Amino acid sequence: MLELVHEGSVTSPKGYLAGATYAGLKTLEEDTLDLGILMSQEPAALAATFTTNRIESPSVTLSRQRASKGVAKGVVANSGCANCCVGSQGLADAKELAFLAANHAGIGPDEMLVCSTGMIGVELPMALLRQNVGNVDVTADGGHLFARAIMTTDSRPKDMAVSLEMDGRRVTIGGAAKGVGMVHPNMATMLAFITTDAAVEPGFLGTVLRQAVGVSFNMIDVDGDQSTNDTVLLFANGAAGGPVTEAGSDSAGVFQDALTYVCIGLAKELARDGEGAQRLVEVVVDGARTEADARVAAREIASSSLVKAMVHGGDPNWGRIMMALGKSGIEVDESKIDLFLSDIHIVHDGKAIPYFKDAVVSAMNVPEVGFRVSLNVGEGSATAWGCDLTEEYVTFNSAYST
Repeated sequence: MLELVHEGSVTSPKGYLAGATYAGLKTLEEDTLDLGILMSQEPAALAATFTTNRIESPSVTLSRQRASKGVAKGVVANSGCANCCVGSQGLADAKELAFLAANHAGIGPDEMLVCSTGMIGVELPMALLRQNVGNVDVTADGGHLFARAIMTTDSRPKDMAVSLEMDGRRVTIGGAAKGVGMVHPNMATMLAFITTDAAVEPGFLGTVLRQAVGVSFNMIDVDGDQSTNDTVLLFANGAAGGPVTEAGSDSAGVFQDALTYVCIGLAKELARDGEGAQRLVEVVVDGARTEADARVAAREIASSSLVKAMVHGGDPNWGRIMMALGKSGIEVDESKIDLFLSDIHIVHDGKAIPYFKDAVVSAMNVPEVGFRVSLNVGEGSATAWGCDLTEEYVTFNSAYST
């Protein structure tokens, strides 16, 4: 049985340490943190996904190279600076930051990955990082500090953990994530770090991560823009003991379900906390010809600026949902489409049916708004998450760098 760990974090699984400090990358406010280290006390199997943006941060480039080995011990993450579009200096700085963090943590420099997030076009302030990386105190209860250190425009940290029985022993999966703007991923969303004390075969670890990312981080949208720094890292150190989980083993499905649960939980919190957002939007598309079609359609609806504005205004203008569905390019039969807005059936066989508009408006004026689009042409289904588009988003991003 899957159980949420009370105040869970990336250090809830056995054998992980984390910590954070203020290094001067962000404007100092009360309890500001902007530099964190997460590490396993033993070598861990590693799986990762990275941005598909053709412009990528050198921090991503370095981590992609090191992740290809399939094993690592830790990651150093900074917020306030994306280390992107800064020329060759970016890779030199990423390597030095990894070296400094690894030296401080007592591990090999090649065992440390790097993640950066923040302003594009600004070099990492290496003088500040050299001076402050030694102030990161990594401890078994430092997971929440790490989750705070990776925040940029997030209004709150996002972390969690679950525990479950696998092959007669208790294992734990923990996670932390950030990213509430420049979010329309095609691999992952901004930065996410997942840890487990389960022993997992490296090849299978990559498979389960890709599957989990596909239905979680790849299914959210805030503003239709894709970050240059998107990264998801999954560490599995085996500290819980027991047999190795691999494809086809009795525990394979259980581990996949638990990992997917954590990824979806974190992904939804990212969408819920979208810059300026007031409502989380959940879009379910079912009855599609294939699951792939359902995913495409759900993402298209969740990312539509007109749908987002409609949700913000509490306006049941369902034609915008139909527009976004048609724009997705998947196969549909208009005469078979049913549409439910906040569980109220408002379209049947592609045409409006009588409903009490005030009731629908009232049902949309809640923190979580749901749309279900039944295509009735197959068995494929998928869920995507987004948020409303508000004046605050435009105001905030009109002066982000100033």
